[in-house]
Amino acid sequence: MEQPKGVDWTVIILTCQYKDSVQVFQRELELRQKREQIPPRTLLLAVEDPETRVGSGGATLNALLVAAEHLSARAGFTVVTSDVLHSAWILILHMGRDFPFDDCGRAFTCLPVENPQAPVEAVVCNLDCLLDIMSHRLGPGSPPGVWVCSTDMLLSVPPNPGISWDGFRGARVIALPGSTVYAQNHGVYLTDSQGFVLDIYYQGTEAEIQRCARPDGRVPLVSGVAFFSVETAEHLLATHVSPPLDACTYMGLDSGARPVQELQLLGAGSSVVSCLLEGPVQLGPGSVLQHCHLRGPIQIGAGCFVSGLDMAQSEALHGLELHDLVLRGHHVRLHGTPSRAFTLVGRLDSWERQRTGTYLNMSWSEFFQKTGIQDWDLWDPDTPPAERCLLSARLFPVLHPSRALGPRDMLWMLDPLENGGEALRAWRASWRLSWEQLQPCLDRAATLASRRDLFFRQALRKARHVLEARQDLSLRPLIQAAVHEGCPGPLLATLDQVAADAGDPGVAARALACVADVLGCMAEGQGGLRSGPAANPEWMRPFSYLECGDLAGGVEALAQERDKWLSRPALLVRAARHYEGAGQILIRQAVMSAQHFVSTEPVELPAPGQWVVAECPARVDFSGGWSDTPPLAYELGGAVLGLAVRVDGRRPIGARARRILEPELWLALGPQQDQMAMKIVCRSLDDLQDYCQPHAPGALLKVAFICAGIVDVRSKLSLSEQLLRTFGGGFELHTWSELPHGSGLGTSSILAGAALAALQRAAGRAVGTEALIHAVLHLEQLLTTGGGWQDQVGGLIPGIKVGRSRAQLPLKVEVEEITVPEGFVQKLNDHLLLVYTGKTRLARNLLQDVLRSWYARLPAVVQNAHSLVRQTEKCAEAFRQGSLPLLGQCLTSYWEQKKLMAPGCEPLAVRRMMDILAPHVHGQSLAGAGGGGFLYLLTKEPQQKAALEAVLAKTEGLGNYSVHLVEVDTQGLSLQLLKSETST
Repeated sequence: MEQPKGVDWTVIILTCQYKDSVQVFQRELELRQKREQIPPRTLLLAVEDPETRVGSGGATLNALLVAAEHLSARAGFTVVTSDVLHSAWILILHMGRDFPFDDCGRAFTCLPVENPQAPVEAVVCNLDCLLDIMSHRLGPGSPPGVWVCSTDMLLSVPPNPGISWDGFRGARVIALPGSTVYAQNHGVYLTDSQGFVLDIYYQGTEAEIQRCARPDGRVPLVSGVAFFSVETAEHLLATHVSPPLDACTYMGLDSGARPVQELQLLGAGSSVVSCLLEGPVQLGPGSVLQHCHLRGPIQIGAGCFVSGLDMAQSEALHGLELHDLVLRGHHVRLHGTPSRAFTLVGRLDSWERQRTGTYLNMSWSEFFQKTGIQDWDLWDPDTPPAERCLLSARLFPVLHPSRALGPRDMLWMLDPLENGGEALRAWRASWRLSWEQLQPCLDRAATLASRRDLFFRQALRKARHVLEARQDLSLRPLIQAAVHEGCPGPLLATLDQVAADAGDPGVAARALACVADVLGCMAEGQGGLRSGPAANPEWMRPFSYLECGDLAGGVEALAQERDKWLSRPALLVRAARHYEGAGQILIRQAVMSAQHFVSTEPVELPAPGQWVVAECPARVDFSGGWSDTPPLAYELGGAVLGLAVRVDGRRPIGARARRILEPELWLALGPQQDQMAMKIVCRSLDDLQDYCQPHAPGALLKVAFICAGIVDVRSKLSLSEQLLRTFGGGFELHTWSELPHGSGLGTSSILAGAALAALQRAAGRAVGTEALIHAVLHLEQLLTTGGGWQDQVGGLIPGIKVGRSRAQLPLKVEVEEITVPEGFVQKLNDHLLLVYTGKTRLARNLLQDVLRSWYARLPAVVQNAHSLVRQTEKCAEAFRQGSLPLLGQCLTSYWEQKKLMAPGCEPLAVRRMMDILAPHVHGQSLAGAGGGGFLYLLTKEPQQKAALEAVLAKTEGLGNYSVHLVEVDTQGLSLQLLKSETST
């Protein structure tokens, strides 16, 4: 189900009890705004609920007053006015009471959940879940007003709870259905038949809870979430000047009102999250390990909660097995000095006053007898017996006169006889605090900073594992987190190390792509487009290491050069482009493995002047495109269904080659007629040096000579010496295409195949079609265009077929010809049309964007890539059945998959044209990568060229389009030796 549009909050306020925590929690709110969890225009405020612990009512009034004051000032008023509430959506989040199991409260209790769709990776706290629930589940559709949400509870709300807001005025509470047994320890609403609240019972009697039961036997539980319409919020705001409620606000306190106080504590909860474990660490049933960096061997038994321990404290746990215990490390500040303290309590201990007390799951008398501790060690003599409880017992050492404290200063109580009373003497020598005394000393800023540091230490190991294990998990949220937190350096160092140590060019290339993502993220959307040139001379030295196979040297040189490009966004973006360029070098080396499957057989050498002519159809892709593109082709495995096609009855792509007596290379590009072709003469190796620059004149023809082994540009022999020694002269090569540039019909790759086939035959070699497919892969890597294999498979092999490559190196392409029912090819020809859109695609930018998304392993892209491969098999089955409607569905879904893979591949003019044609077709798609070129259609009725031309002619503003006949070609690549030059 699609997530509803989130609430565009005007103000979000987080209330907290402690003044020294306000700035800490303000930063936490701002951090979530950077992570895009909170709208960018929302006013964020963390405010103290100063000494007014009367529950959420007083805290809500104080927060509402703060919100109204800030909104009034923003609107230009000099006094607080409730008018600003009429166009405001306000969310008040209450931190609530102290939580014994997390120093930062329940709001920041970390949960064992992960959000793979989050733009920034981070530990998920209860606050994050509540923000999501309020913004995307409960809040959408509500009128302006004030939402109030406690952070004391963990909520689960369905995606669309079905709340009606039509004409609503008043106050509304959100209740969740629960059992009567569960309600005994919680709050429950008593309502009438229309849902109006009559009373609220907190930990009510069995009779009271039964009064609240609905017909289904369940009761409406208090969730801690309420909404006040503007009118109700205005009434509430007006009470801030009325005693005794004025004492609930900062304004009342500043005016001298006396605060009202009430102490409440909550019971325990647990979670397992954000730990870095080394060696064997065993957890028993029902135990919790949180915010720990431990090294085993460690065994923690059942029912334990261990939190806040690091490597320095691991040894204290060796040889112990804890059961039903809560062991925690705390960051504290004593008289301004940061320190560490450790607490140990029993899971079953009672934290409440006025009850029979326990400690470490035993009675106080049993504890005193076991440990030798006396009651005067824990309480002053004048402490009333009723006040002698776990909260007030001075159990926890916070300072020792001669050494640092550790978990052993508490764990000795489990086996007090082990060291002959030395531990008891050390405990008594320490300055100790009770739990109540410890709370004001807790350093929440240091606690959150420590958790963040542990998160990133764990994240670096995760990044290494994801890359080295080749997992389809996205590291982009982690990259965003590292940059937003101002610590990209350790992540860059880790990525460098992974790339340098990788024995697989695919792993190294992905690591370099992640470095490029870090640099791009550091630019913060400034500095220009991510896609761009990557041939600055300053980067050539590290590139040369990579080209020579020195991966470690290349990575080190890249890092050295990178350090010079970090000062401003424009340089960061350019550096990112060069890291992507470095990745392309490694992709090329991986794809070069396709050479294993290129072979030729010697045949009779044609006479000088005798032309060898290669002609090819174009190709139309019906399913699976992009999966053939490196690195997807060998990391995911590719499958593409394509058709070889004639356009308007012609095979539009070709090449011809012949030997000449001059030791030169004569190149011609353009129409078959010589007088209209662009001609280039290469007389030296220098004339061939731009073979790797795709836009250089004749680059494809030049690289064809190199790929065919006719010329070696690194040889010490001159061009003429090489040609004379092997062939007794030079060559002339002429290529042509009757299709427009950027057609999407596979022209360049098919043209490369035709040129290679003609050249090899003119040089006295025969090359099979399978070998030619792999030779084109090699050629396009030398050319640096980095294409996949579907184009040459589609155009060199006749008919309807599926090409496949496995997720492995060396890269090998295998082809299966699809058998269709008798007469279906002619039926297909009658229903298949091409429409030239008049738009030229810019596939190179699309390719860079797709590779960037793939290397980032964006979940939507990974899922879509797998869908492309699966869809190909469904499309093949539709051809085997001879079903035009099924093929139309395949085309429609294929186009949606292409748009997901490469956003921006559908120009508005093309979308308009497709909408016009939609009623007349079973399905349609732009050919190839999209962005322009040819649109191919499967029409509902046969022979519709004239009819569709008439439909399009009635629509203004479509541009220079044209409609073309298309038919399946059953010949594929054809090679012919002409008898004499005049025959051409």
